[in-house]
Amino acid sequence: MNIQQLRYVAEIARSGFSVSTAAKHLHTAQPGISSQIRLLEEELGVHIFERHGKRLTGLTAPGKTVLAMAERILRDMENIKQVGVEFSNETSGALSIATTHTQARYVLPPVVRAFTQRYPNVTLHMHQGNPAQVAEFVRSGISEIAIATEALASLDELVTLPCYQWNRCVVAPPGHPILEEQPLTLQAIARYPIVTYDSDFTGRSTINQAFSAQGLEPNVVLTALDADVIKTYVELGLGIGLLAGMAFTPDRDRNLRAVEAGHLFEPSTTRIGFRRGAYLRGYMYAFIELFAPHLTREVVEHAAESKT
Repeated sequence: MNIQQLRYVAEIARSGFSVSTAAKHLHTAQPGISSQIRLLEEELGVHIFERHGKRLTGLTAPGKTVLAMAERILRDMENIKQVGVEFSNETSGALSIATTHTQARYVLPPVVRAFTQRYPNVTLHMHQGNPAQVAEFVRSGISEIAIATEALASLDELVTLPCYQWNRCVVAPPGHPILEEQPLTLQAIARYPIVTYDSDFTGRSTINQAFSAQGLEPNVVLTALDADVIKTYVELGLGIGLLAGMAFTPDRDRNLRAVEAGHLFEPSTTRIGFRRGAYLRGYMYAFIELFAPHLTREVVEHAAESKT
């Protein structure tokens, strides 16, 4: 048994059990991978993969155990490499962040500015997606840190910590009747066409639950993946917008007005997460603390250790 064989097992599973795709990702020949997998199975005395003819179709029961152990070993090897990198050069490297549009556009800019000023030799990469995609980016190793509102806490593979709570506002063009509702109610909102987030996005489940609890069916005419698109279509008169309060900025959104709606919905919690067992370099702890000052290195390390 060797590390390369374990790497082949993990990559085949990650590639949907396509040996040719795994070979392409690993820049090697398909026959070599197939041969090494057969040798590993012979050594272990079990089949790792289920087969239909020559095609791999899934993992056997022992194969699932082998894959879990292989991924852990490969992750530990990567962590060992990172220890060397950390102590040879603590102020340079790369950091990949997976997050949603709302976080990237409205929350992260001052954090990124402060981080790049402190660590000018660290290259930042940002991957955007819906919360489920954000979680997958980190789970699969594409990114080191995930920031999102939903989906993170449900994955056992991630260690996640709460950062801050936020709520929603209603936006509409100047003069729209919804702006005169005092106090604003769900019944008033439900009378108008609504433009809001996609069902997989940024606290949408909280919105649905609030209307459902009142026996109301909101007239959602358009959903979008980010607040800027929502505001664009509200400006065009398609409906009123229901979005994260942080996504409305009066200086920039001069063609719209906002009404606070936090009293109508349960607050949502933005969380930050990383892979369980991952080795975090010093500047990664610094980024987390810049984003959420209460998450000091000591707090993050304790959370990682207590959840393993």
